[in-house]
Amino acid sequence: MIGFEVLARDGAARRGRLATAHGVIDTPVFMPVGTAGTVKAMTPEGVAATGARIVLGNTYHLMLRPGAERVAALGGLHRFMNWPHAILTDSGGFQVMSLAARRTIAEAGVSFRSHLDGSLHELTPERSIAIQHLLGADLTMVLDECTPYPAPREAVASSMELTTRWAERSRRAFVERPGHSLFGIVQGGVHSDLRLRSAAGLIEIGFDGYAVGGLAIGEGQETTFAVLDATVPALPEDRPRYLMGSRAYLHHLSRAGEILGSMLLTAHNLRYYSDLMAAMRAAIERGSLAAFAATFEAQNDPDPTRAPFTPTGIAGRGGA
Repeated sequence: MIGFEVLARDGAARRGRLATAHGVIDTPVFMPVGTAGTVKAMTPEGVAATGARIVLGNTYHLMLRPGAERVAALGGLHRFMNWPHAILTDSGGFQVMSLAARRTIAEAGVSFRSHLDGSLHELTPERSIAIQHLLGADLTMVLDECTPYPAPREAVASSMELTTRWAERSRRAFVERPGHSLFGIVQGGVHSDLRLRSAAGLIEIGFDGYAVGGLAIGEGQETTFAVLDATVPALPEDRPRYLMGSRAYLHHLSRAGEILGSMLLTAHNLRYYSDLMAAMRAAIERGSLAAFAATFEAQNDPDPTRAPFTPTGIAGRGGA
């Protein structure tokens, strides 16, 4: 169990503080992604120098290489990647969706072939939780099915219900330890009623925090914001929230042909998001987040006809 305290509110936005086994995290916060145990082109010291106090690792990639048991034998993911601060691990749900041609989904879990060597693997809710435990994650995510977009409503509903059943199994498999937590993941595509059903089911099970998944996969920004506006008010006020799927800096990295270019661009982007989150936290404390958002959008949005951004105080992540 982790400690979470709301220090200030400004409308729907919250300025909070999250206590984990590896330190305190001020929210809202941007989470750099170290999918395979490293943030691309950055040393751990360089990542920490940007102000980051939490990074993300991925269950799917780490279970395939080098292997969760091997990481555990070497002292856990914190020691393995020389990162003394908090780590959140994804459950592998997004990769389940992206490996459509290589996987089979059933009630028990997912069978898939590795993109590395074609070997056959099975990922169940229980196995996902066990892997994240071996890695030593501070924040663990339930195994979910991230429904592709677009998809028929019936398929989205069925996927959401499967995610809820997997969440309950994940909850039972999770081993409680001080400073460690388990997050449920709200699914339901772009359908507000399905999102609310998903949130209600997860709240009934009971989690330390709640994530909003299955967004930023092609539905468009206006739809993303509409889904968030419908979903977030249904989540418990006293628990942390996690918005999954921001991938803003990948475009820059893909265009940088030199290692130094990748290092400088990554450092720049991590510092940018760290400073942005700090400014948002200060604006929430002052009660001036709306003015901050309007100024930020006027300075940064090239499309003045776009629907205005409404901050909701959710923790977010970069992508890798």
